[in-house]
Amino acid sequence: MDSCYYKDFPALGAFEGELGYTSNPLAYLDNAATTHKPSIVLQTVEGYYRECNANPYRGTYRTSVASTQLYEGSRSIVAHFIGADADEIVFTRNATESLNLVAYSYALDTLAPGDEIVLPISEHHSNLVVWQHVCEKTGAKLVYMRPDENGRLRDEEIEQKITGAAKIVACAHVSNVLGSVFPIEKIVEKAHSVGAVVVLDCAQSAAHLPLDLSALDVDFAAFSGHKLYAPMGIGVLFAKRELLGQMKPFLFGGEMIDEVREYRSTFENGPKRFEAGTPNVAGALGLATAIDYVQRIGFDEIGRVERQLATHLLDGMRAIDSVRIIGNPYATLDRTGVVAFTVDGAHPQDIALVLDGENIAIRTGSHCAQPLHRSLGLESSCRVSPCFYNTTAEIDRFLDTIESVRRTISRRIMAVFP
Repeated sequence: MDSCYYKDFPALGAFEGELGYTSNPLAYLDNAATTHKPSIVLQTVEGYYRECNANPYRGTYRTSVASTQLYEGSRSIVAHFIGADADEIVFTRNATESLNLVAYSYALDTLAPGDEIVLPISEHHSNLVVWQHVCEKTGAKLVYMRPDENGRLRDEEIEQKITGAAKIVACAHVSNVLGSVFPIEKIVEKAHSVGAVVVLDCAQSAAHLPLDLSALDVDFAAFSGHKLYAPMGIGVLFAKRELLGQMKPFLFGGEMIDEVREYRSTFENGPKRFEAGTPNVAGALGLATAIDYVQRIGFDEIGRVERQLATHLLDGMRAIDSVRIIGNPYATLDRTGVVAFTVDGAHPQDIALVLDGENIAIRTGSHCAQPLHRSLGLESSCRVSPCFYNTTAEIDRFLDTIESVRRTISRRIMAVFP
């Protein structure tokens, strides 16, 4: 299966023929870390700086007014994309900052000793370390839900771990290691039944699955633009209107104020209360453009292509005796194409270097999920994560290289130590 979308992403062809590489074009299979940007997004960002660069809100001249309109228009596009209202959308730098905003502006003022924050052991550090900090400051404690050997959160685990002491349940929509699509509807139902709020990390789902946060009924949600074909440096926090109205500012400075006197200040209502300083207008506009690009393709088409790639990838990996897949080894509806794995007798870093020599990009390490790796008896793993602009030919190159990786590493060791 050849991708008809590859041509939309100029960076994918930028590394062909690089010194030290084979003649193979780049097979970029690290989309869980960041995605490439289509030409239309790059053109939009450049066009903003060329034609409309001005500080929003602060001027009455036409480019400042236009900049304000573009920024607020982008907020509306993001809101519609995730099933929310514009006054529930706060622009941040990334999902990490969005989650910190919830921790500092909501959790620190809400939790008390004996309260519980419940989360899966598989969480990305951005949705784990921040809650450790909240517990240190408030006296609350962490309770971990543990996925089974196939990366699934079972109903009984949800029922047993989310109790009346829970005040926050924080969970990734899709695990960045296991690829699991967690049962958010069940988690929300259980959390709300005991009076807890739900914080959903959509970093790994926003580009791959349709989101309707209103239907899911989550209280907070976060994602980063750079994993959604948008520029780095722009992120989104969704917060229910009534919760956002209760929260104190996270950062202080210009634009988020209502009135400043010598010894006290009052602050804006709604999202602007949390957007101190000059905003990233170009980033927001790039994100809105990326969303439009994704919507024009459609999640039905994106899902079809990515399911075919995931099936081909997982079928091929299961056929290699030395490969150990972390989590569900089959392409089912409750997992995405994010696949973490190890190879018997080969260190993940060595595997990545062999792949890089063939111009194939994957990720190695703990993937910002050290507690999960330790619970699995691992220090690190490899991760391959295709998206809709990848091709079966790229997957085949990856599989062929993985199948021969131990022989390649052995030859390199013998060349150094004959």
